[in-house]
Amino acid sequence: MRLTQGQFSFLPDLSDDQIKAQIEYAVENGWAVNVEFTDDPHPRNTYWEMWDLPMFDLRDPAGALLEVNNCRKAYPNHYIRVTAFDNGRGWETPRMSFIVNRPKEEPGFRLNRQEVDGRAIRYTIHSYATDKPSGDRYE
Repeated sequence: MRLTQGQFSFLPDLSDDQIKAQIEYAVENGWAVNVEFTDDPHPRNTYWEMWDLPMFDLRDPAGALLEVNNCRKAYPNHYIRVTAFDNGRGWETPRMSFIVNRPKEEPGFRLNRQEVDGRAIRYTIHSYATDKPSGDRYE
């Protein structure tokens, strides 16, 4: 099971040069770059832990790549993503988000089906990773 969230999710993992090129694109557009990580990859978990403060004044993509690599060293078995935030008037939203690190083994998800009143059916997604406590999910 390969987690598909953000841009480039269906492609092979990006190399550091490709990551740097995407960060350079974000910097050229004036977007703030941020590095985030999580061990709970549920699709509705949009609030990942921030590695450091967003880099609003970033001018050199190598600085953001350094932060990506520092986060990889600290959390080698977590999902890590780069997000580029556009704070321009009328946008004020992430314009780019892509995964730059994955655990060696991605356990996947289970679809739970629940029958409720009037023959209605509800579905929920359960991440197998969350069967273990935080910090023990990817070893």
